[in-house]
Amino acid sequence: MEDKLGKIDHHLFEQFISTKCGKQREEVFAGPQFGVDVSVVDLPGEMAMAMTSDPLSLVPTLGLEESAWLSVQLMANDMATTGFAPMYGQFVLNLPSTFPKSEFKIYWEYIHQFCARIGIAITGVHTGFIEGQNSTIAGGGTFITIAPKSKILISKAARVGDAILVTKTCAISSAAILAMSFPETIKQKLGVETYHEACSTFYQTSSLEDALAAVGKNNEHDDITAMHDVTEGGVMGAIYELATASGHGATIYNDRLPIGRLQKEVCALFSLDPRHCIGAGSMIITCGKQAVAEVIQRLGAQNIDCVEVGELVEKKSGIMLVDKHVPSEVVYTEDDPYWAAFFEAFKSGWK
Repeated sequence: MEDKLGKIDHHLFEQFISTKCGKQREEVFAGPQFGVDVSVVDLPGEMAMAMTSDPLSLVPTLGLEESAWLSVQLMANDMATTGFAPMYGQFVLNLPSTFPKSEFKIYWEYIHQFCARIGIAITGVHTGFIEGQNSTIAGGGTFITIAPKSKILISKAARVGDAILVTKTCAISSAAILAMSFPETIKQKLGVETYHEACSTFYQTSSLEDALAAVGKNNEHDDITAMHDVTEGGVMGAIYELATASGHGATIYNDRLPIGRLQKEVCALFSLDPRHCIGAGSMIITCGKQAVAEVIQRLGAQNIDCVEVGELVEKKSGIMLVDKHVPSEVVYTEDDPYWAAFFEAFKSGWK
């Protein structure tokens, strides 16, 4: 079997992990599942605890502040799918032995600042400096929140007939990180203005604001059925995962998928399809058809673009992309093309 980069293959997850998760405890309401961003454990008094874990980033080509931003926001994006912000954070840092302590101080200061801004209390940290650690993954973290169980959303709760909404645009993080990683190439081939514009979208890679706008700051709106943040596989992959997690099919209309000019230009330069590459910052939202206009209006009031791109259908209808009235089956791939494009550009000497 060929080794692959990125997340574990869906079928390997089902084969190796999903049925081997330690002791079965009745209070675990939602455990590990394909397409579900969080786990949920019942607590006394109608409350529940939601948890999510992700790697931490330390990417020299981006910088310390930007790496800390990704470390915090990508976990926060997962928690945002519940309709609540994370409250507590646990971190494990496995840093290169050559990583200067002065730079660690700066990196951790930004972790602290970004957590404080969201309202996250850091409740535990394990920090080590490891010989031979040269990866851009600097460890891992877990975010936790406690909320009324009846209010916590999970992606598998989406219903047949629900509209599928997408916030912002496809490929936000892919375009921003590629521009920041290959500045001279972007400036030369797409222009200095496009370079600066693409870099400026980096801090749009949080979808926490999208989720809180959808459900309301006090979680007062109950018309959202599910949310799923966009990561590897892009908007199309995220819709596929949400539909699969909820046990349904989906109809997606190609001409409705939001693709911004910047994202289209940068992705074209790297031979990427923005619909299928890493798109942190976008959120997939499902709601009843009757609520679509109101949900879009709520997001618009917070200056967050949102469009309806399709609907959930019966599982037997499959997950289909309709382009010019012609449907075709959506093929899910675990390999996000972003990684191959990034390393090919790096090997080709793009600066």
